[in-house]
Amino acid sequence: MTKGILLVALMATSLSFGTAISCDSTGDGGFAPENNMKIEVGDKASNTMTQELFLSTVTRVSSVYAPIVKEKGGNLVMNNRWDDATVNASAQQSGKTWQVNMYGGLARHPLVTTDGFMMVVCHELGHHLGGAPKKGGFGSAWASNEGQADYWAGLKCMRRVLQNDDNVAIVAKMTVDEEAAKQCTAIYKSAADVALCERITMAGKSLAMLLGDLGGNSNVAFTTPDTSKVAKTNDNHPEAQCRLDTYFHGTLCDKAISDDVDNKDAIKGTCIKKDGYAYGPRPLCWYKPGAGEI
Repeated sequence: MTKGILLVALMATSLSFGTAISCDSTGDGGFAPENNMKIEVGDKASNTMTQELFLSTVTRVSSVYAPIVKEKGGNLVMNNRWDDATVNASAQQSGKTWQVNMYGGLARHPLVTTDGFMMVVCHELGHHLGGAPKKGGFGSAWASNEGQADYWAGLKCMRRVLQNDDNVAIVAKMTVDEEAAKQCTAIYKSAADVALCERITMAGKSLAMLLGDLGGNSNVAFTTPDTSKVAKTNDNHPEAQCRLDTYFHGTLCDKAISDDVDNKDAIKGTCIKKDGYAYGPRPLCWYKPGAGEI
């Protein structure tokens, strides 16, 4: 990254925004449940994330989605707080200003990979762009709920950002979970699409392990899906295993990236059981499907 680009990215950190960690209009939560963990710059427990990589990862996602936000009448503001030790991320919306707040503490967590961190950026954008179901229902609600932001991150955002990479070569250097590889191969046919699926599922695994660790148990796996069923859609943070299932199913839904989601119709652009999808629909551990979906 050149000094000029780095300076522009750093300037975004000086933009004013509410201090509450908010993934919703009321400031009740962030990407992860509220926690007191702090990982400072230079902390021995941190991973290999650098400030330059932090900023370039955020910029890679925002450069793709800023024009899309503009088309929808918003102005995307990325607040990149590398020096902030908070292990979380958040989003806010006020009028035409759509904000995403990324914190260095989360990026430095030893369980968070670079792709995993990118997926958090996608999750926060998902509150703005992820469609229904929304927190608090429809009407004035702006934020897609937590599960939907997770689902959209794998369903649309990561695929759009990473689709032109040489994912076959990248995945060849990774350790891919056997079950993830099996399901990706069953759904996608080209080597490039299979590799993209595998890359995104492993990013989701990174985040699920982080979320489990923050909750006291990082023992999550693709082979042990959450079998619980909610009586009504849960707008808040599901458990870590349920969130892994959501990232996984979002990635396994083969609807086109261009088949956009909708702010009122929860079916549009997604996979539903009624259409014959065994993998791809939103997991029932947080989502209650409508009669037209089953």
